[in-house]
Amino acid sequence: MKITDEIFQVGGGGFTSMEDAAVYLINFDGHAALVDAGCGRSIEILFDRIRACGVAPEHIEYLLITHCHYDHTGGAGKIRAMTGCRVVAHERDAVFLESGDNTVTAAGWYGASLEPVTVDRRLSHPLEEIDLGGKPITAVHIPGHSPGSVAYRVESDGLQVLFGQDVHGPLDPALLSNREAYLLSLERLLSMEADILCEGHYGVFRGKGTVARFIRSFMEGPPDGLD
Repeated sequence: MKITDEIFQVGGGGFTSMEDAAVYLINFDGHAALVDAGCGRSIEILFDRIRACGVAPEHIEYLLITHCHYDHTGGAGKIRAMTGCRVVAHERDAVFLESGDNTVTAAGWYGASLEPVTVDRRLSHPLEEIDLGGKPITAVHIPGHSPGSVAYRVESDGLQVLFGQDVHGPLDPALLSNREAYLLSLERLLSMEADILCEGHYGVFRGKGTVARFIRSFMEGPPDGLD
């Protein structure tokens, strides 16, 4: 699904495995990155969709992890092995990815075990930039859903595009969620005034007002349980 001339949805329910959170592809003149990896149960389908967007696996330079949960990261090791890309995640979630933790990543909720994956770049600051083909991708730490949740912001077609996976939460003690941090992170996301929001499970929202209304709808706090 084309979002802008440079951004596509290539994975998620209806695209790959039903358990997959959304997977997005950024392609800046042959310099490509994926946002999240899905569970890893439909990797060949995922790569067929990536190739259909005109991107070869070897053009994928980064796998940008939004948070450590299995539906976003189960395929990370396979993608890293198939592409040679660098895996990027916040340091507060990286520990669970590299250790193959099945509780905080919720892999056990899916009847699965997380394959440990090396994190090549650990984010540690509130804002950090990643260069992709000479264009900046801004990583924004938005803790709450998980300790190391991250949103990524890029400009494409003159629009501010925000990859805010799992803006909706939910919060659960087993996932080390934090409601106070989550609500502050929603405020931070609102302040970005994105033109397009690419969410992990609810789809793509267009228009500043539509994006803001979606984010505000969770200001009272998300439901319990894992999406």
